[in-house]
Amino acid sequence: MNENIHTDRPTFVTHLECSLTGEIYPADQLHGLSAAGRPLLVRYDLDAVGAALTRDTLTARPTDMWRWREMLPVRHTENIVSLGEIETPLIPIPRSGGTNVLVKDEGRLPTGSFKARGLVMAVAMARELGVTKIAMPTNGNAGAALAAYATRCGIETIVLCPEETPEINVREIAAQGARVWRVNGQIDDCGAIVARGAAEGRWFDFSTLKEPYRIEGKKTMGLELAAQFGWELPDAIFYPTGGGTGLIGMWKAFDELEALGWIGPKRPRMYAVQASGCAPIVRAYEAGEEHAERWEDAATVAAGIRVPRAVGDFLILRAVRASGGAALAVGDPAILAAVDAAARQDGLLLCPEGGATLTAYHQAVKAGLVDPDERVVLFNCATGLKYPMPEAPQWLDRHGDIDLSAL
Repeated sequence: MNENIHTDRPTFVTHLECSLTGEIYPADQLHGLSAAGRPLLVRYDLDAVGAALTRDTLTARPTDMWRWREMLPVRHTENIVSLGEIETPLIPIPRSGGTNVLVKDEGRLPTGSFKARGLVMAVAMARELGVTKIAMPTNGNAGAALAAYATRCGIETIVLCPEETPEINVREIAAQGARVWRVNGQIDDCGAIVARGAAEGRWFDFSTLKEPYRIEGKKTMGLELAAQFGWELPDAIFYPTGGGTGLIGMWKAFDELEALGWIGPKRPRMYAVQASGCAPIVRAYEAGEEHAERWEDAATVAAGIRVPRAVGDFLILRAVRASGGAALAVGDPAILAAVDAAARQDGLLLCPEGGATLTAYHQAVKAGLVDPDERVVLFNCATGLKYPMPEAPQWLDRHGDIDLSAL
């Protein structure tokens, strides 16, 4: 663990705020959703942050997630739990993407996905606030991250997965110490069971955006992008959107950085990417709605974005519209073709959700939403090593007469 984590630091969290109504909630208390049933957002004394931290100081620190500690909610460093949360690289994909397309490869994080960002922060805050038992629904990668971090600090964990969750994810969750069950339904069906148990006092509900701190971990994606781009943000971001925590978090990060005077008012156009087999945000965006109705019979190869209903739907839609971006749906055949293209042409193994962003980018260029000369970031949210790959059936018989010219 980086020694960076263990330094004493002042406290900058002032309060929590309902994302819908603006109602104020005290910090340092355990909260779920607001009284309005919407996510709570953590607020900071940014003037004090700016007085305590400069860009030069930040730049001189090791490039891990905890370099941003003044802008994160954990008050006591002894409550931080870490598995080595690095700053993820920006990888060019000139052949399958384009000369100005970069992939932020979140598969380099612990447990192989960007879920590590949100769950390490949420678990650290659960530890700080005295939580001893957690339950959460997951399509796979979030459950793996929760299991790893909760096990590391001794918090008991129950994870419920939809029946279509990839086998590797279910086994990973179990291997890392959580009690995991499959449920014959979608992730929101799993969430309903978790909510019932929480109402009965059996555990704390760790569902997406039902606690305030996963956003704070995910916002580090936006903080990193600003630093990696020399404090001038890219022109567009394509983000695989299920619950949308990362898109919401990045939008929050940009506002905080501007308040510090570290960036200007320019924002990337935010493109929320969904699969055509589960696209509630796209449907609401196209209809001009602020909330997204549940998507029935959700089905897609990109399990991480198979989320029929998102509790933060209005926050996703507000960010997309305020940025001048869009919500885009892509089909499974195109997703798989993009994964194949990135691997064969640029040597980068994307997960299906990452493939969705590459497909959406090409779709946006064709539609005139994005210019090929613009600087674009695609998010690959997990390592492609967790997902099924095409067979490679060729064999050589070393005892036979091998024609090497045929190889």
